Amino acid sequence: MRRWGPLALNDTTVRFQLWAPNQTQLHLVIEGSEPAPMQKQADGWFTLDTPATPGARYRFQLADGTLVPDPASRAQSDGVHGWSVVTDLANHAWRVAQWQGRPWEEAVIQEIHPGLCGGFAGVMRDLPRLAALGVTAIELMPVAAVSGARNWGYDGVLPFAPAEALGSPQELQALVDAAHGLGLMVLLDVVYNHFGPDGHYIPLYAPEFLHAETMTPWGGAVAVDRPEVAAFFLENALQWLEAYRFDGLRFDAVHAIGNRAFLERLAGEIRSAVQPGRHIHLILENEHNDAALLAPGLYEAQWNDDFHNVLHVLLTGEHAGYYQDFAEKPAEKLARCLSQGFIYQGEPSPHQNGKTRGTPSGDLPPSAFVSFLQNHDQIGNRALGERLTLLTDHERLRAATALLLLCPQIPLFFMGDERGSRSPFLFFTDFHDDLADIVREGRRREFAHFPAFSAEASRARIPDPNALSTFEASMPVPGPDGKAWQALYRDLLALRAAQIAPRLKGAAALGAQATGERAVRAAWRLGDGTALTLALDLGDNPALPVAQDHLLWREGLRFAAWLAPA
Repeated sequence: MRRWGPLALNDTTVRFQLWAPNQTQLHLVIEGSEPAPMQKQADGWFTLDTPATPGARYRFQLADGTLVPDPASRAQSDGVHGWSVVTDLANHAWRVAQWQGRPWEEAVIQEIHPGLCGGFAGVMRDLPRLAALGVTAIELMPVAAVSGARNWGYDGVLPFAPAEALGSPQELQALVDAAHGLGLMVLLDVVYNHFGPDGHYIPLYAPEFLHAETMTPWGGAVAVDRPEVAAFFLENALQWLEAYRFDGLRFDAVHAIGNRAFLERLAGEIRSAVQPGRHIHLILENEHNDAALLAPGLYEAQWNDDFHNVLHVLLTGEHAGYYQDFAEKPAEKLARCLSQGFIYQGEPSPHQNGKTRGTPSGDLPPSAFVSFLQNHDQIGNRALGERLTLLTDHERLRAATALLLLCPQIPLFFMGDERGSRSPFLFFTDFHDDLADIVREGRRREFAHFPAFSAEASRARIPDPNALSTFEASMPVPGPDGKAWQALYRDLLALRAAQIAPRLKGAAALGAQATGERAVRAAWRLGDGTALTLALDLGDNPALPVAQDHLLWREGLRFAAWLAPA
């Protein structure tokens, strides 16, 4: 039985429950009522069955009088330090009740920060345009309740509750329903590797939730080896898939969890729990490039940073920071990426002082890799949040876009890419007082080792993450050539839908090779036996063949695609 969060026993009675093993007593406080003592069980759980209906606001009172929200609150009122709200997620009137999802091979994903688009209602208004463009899935950055009115999303502290600033739980359900009505899948980015710095009360009553002795970039590691903690995240995943009917989840930075057994168990239990026949897609972000997690029955795919990183080097010439791992012979590295998925499959990383990274991935299908030219990390982790529209020339970016959208790997692009946006995507938060100062100065110190920001005056150019202007500047405005970019995306995605996606199941690489210092050619045998060939040349003097039989698409002398019959 699921234990985290309130459980409706009937129309008028709710079971409130909290795992608080280091508390001697715990009280439930329902707004307008006196604190009621909860019953402590032998396993550290406190429970209380009491009258309550949807809309009731409640908190827990610890032994020292501290009031805390429910860590599995389904909705919040007055922020993460405020009241949890009893919420009915079971009675939404679904308009597309029979939706079963779409096969993974059909996925074309746009990543979206809902807060920059007017919340859940704003994203819903844009769905018809995205569907007409050829997008088949949207991926929402994390929506969990977080301190303040605006945040990237990765500082969430109440993972079950949609952030109030984005909209209500019912509005999120309506967004998913509307997407399904247009044939769009909806994926959600979830964060199970850490909690944010403000509003994280769990250590006060359950310090065992973390391994304080095992540090991550965000503090003590989450103790997923404990059954109570593992259940917390399993129940969270199932809430999004069942109560909200998301079509899949993207698990953020699982390398920071550091527990493969948990990840394998999580995938297996999710797949066992969901309704048979549904297409449910589980995607990883994993710096370790662990191909074993992409085996059948576990995770469909991994975000492939290697694809982005090597193309960024080829497009911009940048080689500082982690780009140094891709600076030597980048065309050969891109060829390996196109034919085998991961570039680093056990080789030493120069950026990580020779530490080896990755495992062999050549036997995985192309669809096991989500490729992208940009995403929230790769833009937002830049000091000034510049997009590729400002970092490379128009012709090269069009050619790389054609490679992305016609490659058999699963394409993802960031909101605004499809309209040539030149708006930055900056790191933004809404913290206050000392925490705001810490975040602001930490952001500036992060870039102190880059030559362009080594001086104090230069570091001061980095936007204040807490300023409202930083958030507002990140809203994606179409570029001056936005219509031309949108036409390119629409035409390429129509070609992908007609000629490539139906043939992706069973596809396998035929090989790839560098054909110049910044040029590559790759081929795949698709599921019906046809052969897809892609050629890219980002050099100063591109020299792709002018004509060839079975031409599918051409971008001048920089990109061409051919589809030969079986």
